[in-house]
Amino acid sequence: MPIVLVRIDDRLVHGQIVQGWLKILDVNIILVVSDIVTLDTMQQMLMTMAVPDNIKLDIKNLKNATNGITNGQYDKERVMILAVSPSDILYMIEAGADFKSVNVGGMHFISGKRQLLRNLCVNDNDVESLHKIHIKSVEIEGRILPEDEKKDIIPLIEKEYRSMHSR
Repeated sequence: MPIVLVRIDDRLVHGQIVQGWLKILDVNIILVVSDIVTLDTMQQMLMTMAVPDNIKLDIKNLKNATNGITNGQYDKERVMILAVSPSDILYMIEAGADFKSVNVGGMHFISGKRQLLRNLCVNDNDVESLHKIHIKSVEIEGRILPEDEKKDIIPLIEKEYRSMHSR
């Protein structure tokens, strides 16, 4: 399956995706993986308006998206996957999705999270999930826009992971 980009971005479809990533990636489907967005028709409508007409927007809950990926629904497509959290990506990988790389583009600060980088705020569950993704030999790189330099965020995650488990 030609999955062009797997991205963790809590804002999902927004300007950096449309103006940055879509301009350099040859995708024909954006798969938004979000249990919450599947229940929010207003957010679905706003995302649909933001995506260019030549790109299909597929919004699915975690279970249905995972089933579609692992059952070959997207095998003939060029897909960008957008998910809100590392735990969603981990779920897909553990269910059989074959991701080689995950881009962390935006995990913003909310109460209960701590800031590691400008665009990387995590809680313990995020750290656990990113650690588990990493030990499955999946590259995890931090980058907001495609022209930005890839940043290896594994040292930060592993430091957080060790700190959590030494408490």
